[in-house]
Amino acid sequence: MRALKESAGGPLLVHGSARLVQSLVAADLVDRYHLLTFPVLLGAGKRLFAADAPAQRLELVRSADFSNGVRMAVYDVRRDSAPADAPAPADV
Repeated sequence: MRALKESAGGPLLVHGSARLVQSLVAADLVDRYHLLTFPVLLGAGKRLFAADAPAQRLELVRSADFSNGVRMAVYDVRRDSAPADAPAPADV
C-alpha cells in the first residue's frame, strides 16, 4: 500500500471498510478523513478507529450540514508533534 500511495496515480480513497481503514491508520498511511455523520442511533456497530489505534492530531479543513441532518467533516492528519496537554484518545 505504501508504494501505491507514493506512486503518481493520485489519491487513494476507501469507502466503507473499517478494517482496511484501521490497517491504513496503523501503518500511518491516512492523510485525510472525509467523515459523514448520520442522525441514526444503532446501539452497536463497527468502530472506524480501533481501540488501540495510535493517537492522531486532526485539523478540520471543511464541514457542512445538510437538510437531512447529515453532517460532513473533512480532517487532515497533522504529523507535527502534539502539544503536551493534548488529550489522550480515550479522553476525547
